[in-house]
Amino acid sequence: MSKKTLNQANLAALGADRLADLLIEVSAGSADIKRRLRLELSHNLGPEELARDVRKRLVSIRRSTSFVGWRKRKTLVKDLTTQAEMITDKIAPEAPAEAFELLWQFIEIAPSVYERVDDSRGDVGDVFRAALTEFSRIAPKAGLEPQNLASRVWDAVRDNGYGEFDGIIGLLAPALGDEGLGHLKTLVIAHQGAPAQDAQDHAALQFLRDLRSSGGNFAADQKTRLVKMCLQDIAAAQGDIDGYIAQYSAQDLTRPRIAAEVAQILSDAARPQDALDVLIGADVGGRDAEWDAAYIASLLALDRVPEAQSHRWEVFCDTLDVQALRDYLKVLPDFEDIEFEDAAKAHAAQFDDMTAALRFFLEWPDLPFAARLIEDRAAELNGDLYQVLTPAAEALRNRHPFAAVLVWRSMIDHALWDGRSTRYAHAADHLMDCAAADAEIADYGRFLSHDAYVARLREVHRHKSSFWVRIP
Repeated sequence: MSKKTLNQANLAALGADRLADLLIEVSAGSADIKRRLRLELSHNLGPEELARDVRKRLVSIRRSTSFVGWRKRKTLVKDLTTQAEMITDKIAPEAPAEAFELLWQFIEIAPSVYERVDDSRGDVGDVFRAALTEFSRIAPKAGLEPQNLASRVWDAVRDNGYGEFDGIIGLLAPALGDEGLGHLKTLVIAHQGAPAQDAQDHAALQFLRDLRSSGGNFAADQKTRLVKMCLQDIAAAQGDIDGYIAQYSAQDLTRPRIAAEVAQILSDAARPQDALDVLIGADVGGRDAEWDAAYIASLLALDRVPEAQSHRWEVFCDTLDVQALRDYLKVLPDFEDIEFEDAAKAHAAQFDDMTAALRFFLEWPDLPFAARLIEDRAAELNGDLYQVLTPAAEALRNRHPFAAVLVWRSMIDHALWDGRSTRYAHAADHLMDCAAADAEIADYGRFLSHDAYVARLREVHRHKSSFWVRIP
């Protein structure tokens, strides 16, 4: 390797004095680099000194009110990441109690940051969420008093407007222990029995809140959700399955996805019959993937294989779900699986939703069947679904160029007939793909030849110059 390559060994060879000069030179125009260097110098003096600098920076971030647009977001993310790493990687190993306090303060600044940043990409939130998970590592070493910690957690979850403390109970469960979790549960239950209405709410504000909650009482609904979430998190931390499930009302358990969640919990606890009972009690109006999966798993756990197989086949017939069919065929005896696979493909070919059928044949995969489906039902292709059709055409272009051409044509026609000018560049590319494939197609059958198709496009869409200018 060249001695000019930028790596640790080559840079170390420059010597400490030369590197120090270079760092001063590089940091002259960068506040970020200066800040990082100062933090490293502070760490060299001990965790207390570094903690003091981090705390000052967190206070500064909290007090800032300037809006952070997309141009400055990267700098903010880097700054936040640096502060979090100083806490979790530098301070925590030597002073876990100090690191815990700083990490708590770091999470507390999240609302003030969210209020002034464009976080459409979610990268700012990712920094806070990653930092939050570090509580599980740092808290058990911090020597925290369980009841005081429980009170602190309770205050945090009650004022959790941006979800910055989501999951904190589970993360701190080892540090809370039975004593802390018990005290936290006492606080939650006491809150459950207290009046929901905030006496300081202005009548107009309460009216608006009620409107937002679809006619219900906003404060009462919010309180109910908070209590349920906390009691479930506590029950999960204590391994109390029945306590967790008890927080769902009978009405809640009729919802397929909640029933599926509860069934999974019961199945994990080796209680498959209880899981099946919950699932049977749900109000399943149509297909729900999570409910179906939980129902099949419960039947299998009870060794009711024929019923599980029957349900798998129903799921496939209704949805063309590839995994449901794979699981179904896997259980069948040799040769019988071939018969049912053929029946499944015949069913898919006639499926009402042509796009779903195409997805199935591409995912299975069976490209000859996919090509035949396209040729038989070309009029049903939805050219607006380019997310499906573009990869479909690419998969077909080598061995089934005629089917690929029909797919490209559907996207071209959609773009031109609907005047989707933003799609014209793609449509032009598709038309050139059609031209390239033309040499491999001997017979277009009931469809227009390539030249006839292009001639029709030029006649019908002759005024769309922004499209034709892209065609060589």
